[in-house]
Amino acid sequence: MNVYSLFRSRFERRLDRACLALPSRAGWTYGDLDLWSGRFAGYMARAGVQAGDRVAAQVEKSLAGVALYLGALRLGAVFTPLNTAYTPHEVAFFLEDGAPRLFFCTPSAAASLEGVAAKAGARLIALGDSDDDALLAEIAAIEPLPPTARAENDLAVILYTSGTTGRSKGAMLTHGNLASNALALNRLWGFSGEDVLLHALPIFHIHGLFVALHTALLSAATILFLPRFDPGDVRRLLPGATVMMGVPTFYTRLLDDPDFGAADCSSIRLFVCGSAPLSARDWTRFRERTGHEILERYGMTEAGMIASNPLDGARIAGSVGFALPGVEARVCDGEGRELPRGETGVIEVRGPNVFKGYWGLPEKTAEEFRPDGFFITGDVGTMDEDGRLRIVGRSKDLIISGGYNIYPKEIESVLDDIPGIAESAVIGAPHKDLGEGVVAVLVAAGGVPLADIQAALDRHLARFKHPRRFFFETSLPRNAMGKVEKAALRVKYAGAYD
Repeated sequence: MNVYSLFRSRFERRLDRACLALPSRAGWTYGDLDLWSGRFAGYMARAGVQAGDRVAAQVEKSLAGVALYLGALRLGAVFTPLNTAYTPHEVAFFLEDGAPRLFFCTPSAAASLEGVAAKAGARLIALGDSDDDALLAEIAAIEPLPPTARAENDLAVILYTSGTTGRSKGAMLTHGNLASNALALNRLWGFSGEDVLLHALPIFHIHGLFVALHTALLSAATILFLPRFDPGDVRRLLPGATVMMGVPTFYTRLLDDPDFGAADCSSIRLFVCGSAPLSARDWTRFRERTGHEILERYGMTEAGMIASNPLDGARIAGSVGFALPGVEARVCDGEGRELPRGETGVIEVRGPNVFKGYWGLPEKTAEEFRPDGFFITGDVGTMDEDGRLRIVGRSKDLIISGGYNIYPKEIESVLDDIPGIAESAVIGAPHKDLGEGVVAVLVAAGGVPLADIQAALDRHLARFKHPRRFFFETSLPRNAMGKVEKAALRVKYAGAYD
């Protein structure tokens, strides 16, 4: 049940097909990918890594980075990718918590991370991607190692949550978790060997590393492998692609270019968006500009993809669609009782995609699961009569003001539709009478009269939901996947009602 063996079974008769195509240099075929991932597995085995050992990596997006990940899967090691923006102080926590045997980093960061790795007992290895990299030359001479047998419940990856509201937790994902999700998405989104995936996502996160790569590998599709998202590069390469996956920022930045339109998308059959909510306004603007309806889906670190709009069928702005085949989803109250359709509550899920638990935190793991095996996602949403899910927000973002439950996304949807407001974030701030007061943080380059804002709120929302404090920013703080960091805003505007 080694998930790499599953991938190889799908592309082993197509080893000469282009796999990872780079914009500025020669890429790899599937044969190259298989060869180099086997070499990396052999290198790590020589370094003492055995099945079940952890291997951490904070490396740039590259061919070598993909081979390292797949090599760890082949070896049966447990791969831990780390955000390239993490500081040495942050990396220290992950290494001490996960206790990897090896830690791969970029050559430029090796000096600053040497002490961090040593303290955690990890061997530091600098991994570059240039043709003259000494480590790659060494690895090139190693005999490829065949995949190690694994069980469905064996760990494949530890992915750390963002930790915006406290200590980061390592979500343990198994070979079975990865395989079930990849197979479901590959079928659901209609992938074939004729597809060309435009990949501009980072590969330290579930979106770029699993959702994008895995679905393509299962069909031996070609992957246009961009080091990062650049609107100009994406526009230039879109005519040669059939699928693009991105976060909302990708699509809003494309829309910022007045020349971007249907002609750029003539070969595309599918645009997918996730990792953060896409506003209904931008979904509509994209459809009007290009003729394409973006397919929104819903997932999280602990469960991979949970729901998706259909490939064939109605895609509704603001909806994340239906639970994936084999995945159960329900909306519950705080005690785990399922609510009637249409009512707002916490989304709970159960299925082969749901993680094994949090690394080293058995008590926290137990708290997050119901006795019947459903995982409490912490996401607040609704489910309509047909089973279509809508995400309202995170339970931690819920505002309780004067005894009323207020969901920020409902207010943000109204604010985002006001001409002149580019985006908004609604948070709660301490209020001496109400417990919490509603605060709106707005991005509006030209400024918007408060009278216009108030008029829109009056038309759409009950008075108790209205923000009473408004603040303007040039941009909203976001993490690497484009999610607004509301925890930072709550700290900044904690005194809004003082």
